[in-house]
Amino acid sequence: MAVTKPAQASAPGKIILFGEHAVVHGQPAIAVPLNAVQVTVTADPASPGSGLSVHAPDVGHTLRVTPDHDPADDPLHNALGYPLQVALRALDVPVPDLVLTVRSTIPIASGLGSGAALAAALIRALGSALDCPFDNETLNPLVYEVEKRHHGTPSGIDNTVIVTNQPVYFVKDQPIQPFTIARPFTLLVADTGRSSPTHITVGDVRKLFEAEPDRIGAIFTHIGSLVDIARWAIESGTIGVLGPLMDTNHALLRDLTVSSDELERLCHAARQAGAWGAKLSGGGRGGNMIALADPAQAKPIAEALRQAGAVNVITTVVTSPEDTDQTPG
Repeated sequence: MAVTKPAQASAPGKIILFGEHAVVHGQPAIAVPLNAVQVTVTADPASPGSGLSVHAPDVGHTLRVTPDHDPADDPLHNALGYPLQVALRALDVPVPDLVLTVRSTIPIASGLGSGAALAAALIRALGSALDCPFDNETLNPLVYEVEKRHHGTPSGIDNTVIVTNQPVYFVKDQPIQPFTIARPFTLLVADTGRSSPTHITVGDVRKLFEAEPDRIGAIFTHIGSLVDIARWAIESGTIGVLGPLMDTNHALLRDLTVSSDELERLCHAARQAGAWGAKLSGGGRGGNMIALADPAQAKPIAEALRQAGAVNVITTVVTSPEDTDQTPG
């Protein structure tokens, strides 16, 4: 039986900053870590012969994990058990006597990377408890393997942002490029309270492109150019450029028909309260919007967003991995 020790690990959420929808059609996109929300996993040695289990008090479930039992149609197993099975295979060790306790502040099914963060934290905690810690280069493909269970053919954005805790620049069918943050910047992430399946908005934009390839193709190209400028701004610390870029990106997404009354109301409220820029994030027609702000204005902007109908507002500082002192808004 593998020797275990107490351990703890965590992983952040993620948010799309620029480039959604156009990225499906060959343009670049940028995603950044969302450190204000986290999955934390604590590992504690269990009595001999008790095996491996995962306790999730937030949802009132405990799952016993064995190496061979793999019900692919069980969401609880896919979220909690499958990442550990992937990790045990990678380590080539017997099932340890261990209890992993999971707590998360990342909203589920909200485009904030909850599945990848959960997998990363579980695998990290297991490796540390077995005194076989995973470095990021080893961990990333394991989390991607779990993402395939959740999403079929994922882009790899979520796992790479979350594992490396760095922004990534992504172009379809090209290697994902993590890059550095020269100067921290503050984002507010506001939830409209309205869910909108991404595959529907992606499909509608594809139909729009097929009907008007020249007009819509030009919008995609414009969005791609904004992404490249945004990457330069983040790498150079020229953060003031990002606000107008966000406003322009949002206007182009509106032209792609993926905004909504709720998103327009929240973006307007953020700008009126002093945000430097605001846009929808993700699939659109609901979901989340993001606003760039002076840190001193974050609280009044968050309050304005709540008054405008946001059901939840997260304030986060996008910064380098070694400096992630974050608090929810």
